[in-house]
Amino acid sequence: MNEPSSSSVAEYGPDYEGLEGGQPTVDSFRKVSLIPLVFLVFYEVSGGPFGIEDSVNAAGPLLALIGFLVFPFIWSIPEALVTAEMSTMFPENGGYVVWVSTALGPYWGFQQGWMKWLSGVIDNALYPVLFLDYIKSAIPALEGGYPRMLAVLVLTVLLTYMNYRGLAIVGWMAVFLGVFSLLPFAVMSFAAIPKLKPARWLVVDLHNVNWSLYLNTLFWNLNYWDSISTLAGEVKDPMKTLPKSLFYAVIVVIFGYFIPLLAGTGATKLDRERWTDGYLADVAKMIAGVWLRWWIQGAAALSNMGMFVTEMSSDSFQLLGMAERGMLPECFGRRSKYGTPLVGILFSASGVVLLSWLSFQEIIAAENFLYCFGMLLELVSFIRLRIKYPTARRPYKIPVGTIGAVLLCVPPAVPIFVVLALSSLKVALISLGAVIIGLVLQPGLKYIERKRWVKFSVNSNLPGLEPATNDSTEALVD
Repeated sequence: MNEPSSSSVAEYGPDYEGLEGGQPTVDSFRKVSLIPLVFLVFYEVSGGPFGIEDSVNAAGPLLALIGFLVFPFIWSIPEALVTAEMSTMFPENGGYVVWVSTALGPYWGFQQGWMKWLSGVIDNALYPVLFLDYIKSAIPALEGGYPRMLAVLVLTVLLTYMNYRGLAIVGWMAVFLGVFSLLPFAVMSFAAIPKLKPARWLVVDLHNVNWSLYLNTLFWNLNYWDSISTLAGEVKDPMKTLPKSLFYAVIVVIFGYFIPLLAGTGATKLDRERWTDGYLADVAKMIAGVWLRWWIQGAAALSNMGMFVTEMSSDSFQLLGMAERGMLPECFGRRSKYGTPLVGILFSASGVVLLSWLSFQEIIAAENFLYCFGMLLELVSFIRLRIKYPTARRPYKIPVGTIGAVLLCVPPAVPIFVVLALSSLKVALISLGAVIIGLVLQPGLKYIERKRWVKFSVNSNLPGLEPATNDSTEALVD
């Protein structure tokens, strides 16, 4: 990117002080291309239809199908569009932390980073739990106790090592795992066609709906589109690659949920109580035989590995991006010989181990609560940047004006407030406690920086904002 003038840097606020133009210093490491990036987004958001079973348990087939068909238009597509615009505007690691810092100031940027990192770590604690839920029928010893705890620890160590070895490896691993995870559901859907009874799709009982579980399941399965933004500095030609990857991933995710759910609910008799984590494997057995159940259980295990490594990549590179902006100690910004943020990876892995004792429903509710706060800051920042820097270069821009940008944010804002309102007292208290920690942590880190107890620094090679056209002389002013 072109080097911004000193006047422009001053106008951008304290979050851009001391930054110079130029290319990132990570060019010696392999950048992620389009196909791996599509599957990285896929695993950040979905990983396949594993974990959608609770939607049927909570609300029955009709509402579950409607939810996975309609909710993407309310939530996923607006979030993906905002992510595409903002990631190409700020093509650097840190993603949404950079957006909020530029729009609302470094203090709120740090709060965004804290809440989204903690939400991601809580989310990542879920994948070893899901992995063991899918294989405990084959290995009953893993259902609880010390064997389960040891299995969680071993899985975390192995998958953390894969993150350490490099993002390019993680990306191509995601491609392989994505194909392997979706293929058995394609087979199941074709095998289900002769057994489909459309009347089963229409079953609904509005007097017996667990709205909290239903909405949390939809929300958890269809969010985290913005997580890929924290890897923007590792993407090959991010201006073009990021929007394309989000577009293709939206299609893969929606069909990856809706088609198996359509087949599973239409080809088997309804027993809502059995629709819990791992039940799709039993559905596959009823449709095609035990061989397909084993395949889906294996796919589930590998899919959870894919979700774990991609989520950890996002979380650790977010910490790296924050360190490059002086929000965290310099050690978080140091890379291993493979180009990966070693301290960020170890920090994220420790959080996963500490939180793995939570139940499936508690993990979903807690991470959704924190995620909602972060998304509100993102939506406000998106609108604020449209107003504050209207002429800034946006390689991908949603084709709406300021009013359209505000209207685009209304549909995703509604489920955010609904999810927050439906949270249990326990989840709300724990999550609000985590928010309060962040409010105190940022001034504490600033105090440590002033005392020089730990070294902080700002990367001088981060890109700055550019005018919309190279020949434009219009200043980017408030």
